[in-house]
Amino acid sequence: MAATAKREHLTPRQEERRDRVIQAALQLGAEGGYDAVQMRDVAQRAGVALGTIYRYFSSKDHLLAAALAEWTRELNRQVVRTPPTGWTAADRMVDVLRRACRAIERQPRLTAALIRALGSPDHGVAASSAEATGLIHDMGEMTLASIEPTTRDAILDVIGHVWYSTLIMWINGQRDIRQVGDELEQATRLLLACHDPYAATNGSRS
Repeated sequence: MAATAKREHLTPRQEERRDRVIQAALQLGAEGGYDAVQMRDVAQRAGVALGTIYRYFSSKDHLLAAALAEWTRELNRQVVRTPPTGWTAADRMVDVLRRACRAIERQPRLTAALIRALGSPDHGVAASSAEATGLIHDMGEMTLASIEPTTRDAILDVIGHVWYSTLIMWINGQRDIRQVGDELEQATRLLLACHDPYAATNGSRS
């Protein structure tokens, strides 16, 4: 199979076509989960030829990982439009994570499909997963701007690992979404406790 086209090399028309494919995958995943995202069905819903999809995505898992990056990008846009609230950096980070949990809860089948795709060894999955991670770090830069960048990145990496592991347990029925949010909040507050003097003297007041 030919190598997939890199996003930065796409024309505006190709970019629009690629976005239609991602939106079709998101819709099918929301409707029926991982198994519902079949490449022929994606092509039909997006109004493109099947071969066109493979110009952009090496596999179904690559497509779903790219859809996860788009989902994260939309969350990023929402955070920019409505900045997180709270007295402390931890409060504001928890606000962002709780928003994400509410979005996940609204589309459990889609979330399960996106997380399942991340387990694929496809190199395209790794690239799209890295894009999603970068977007999460962008949100963290807005929310944790007072923390030294290297330390902030390490904190966000750990939060990301906690998020991924708790979502796996949620998908397997070992956690409910409230517990996912609670564990994310606990990890966030522990990680930020020594980096937020205001929290130490005033506590959470959000």
